[in-house]
Amino acid sequence: MRIRPATHADLPTLRRFEQELIAVERAFDADLRPTDVTYYDLEGLIASDESLLIVGESSGDLVASGYVQIREAKPIYHHRHIAYIGFLYVAPVMRGQGVVQRLIEALCAWARERGVRHAELGVYADNTAAIAAYERAGFSAISTTMVLPLEP
Repeated sequence: MRIRPATHADLPTLRRFEQELIAVERAFDADLRPTDVTYYDLEGLIASDESLLIVGESSGDLVASGYVQIREAKPIYHHRHIAYIGFLYVAPVMRGQGVVQRLIEALCAWARERGVRHAELGVYADNTAAIAAYERAGFSAISTTMVLPLEP
């Protein structure tokens, strides 16, 4: 698999990846709308100097994606910036082959070159497969977001 920066020509496939990711995540979040959901400004991620959107290509087909975006850290931290990682998608045929680790390595290398020393990502608490992949890449949980629906 070859990893490279995404281009505008990749957008139709990336939009499909996004919808496949959202379909999986609906099982973890009952509050997601049933239609017309998007997570990412893909064009903005491609165009920004503060982000890198990458794809994994195998035999000429896109099979994976991910992005990193340099963001301001919370003012309570020693470090000023974080590398926020998201849109980690791997086509079913490529899962279990270490693709997530390769994507994370490439994204973290880009952030390190820009002086960023901390990476973060978000994951649903019940998404055990994703959590295991992120832990293999070196991530550990430091907080949990909890929700309480306030219905009448």
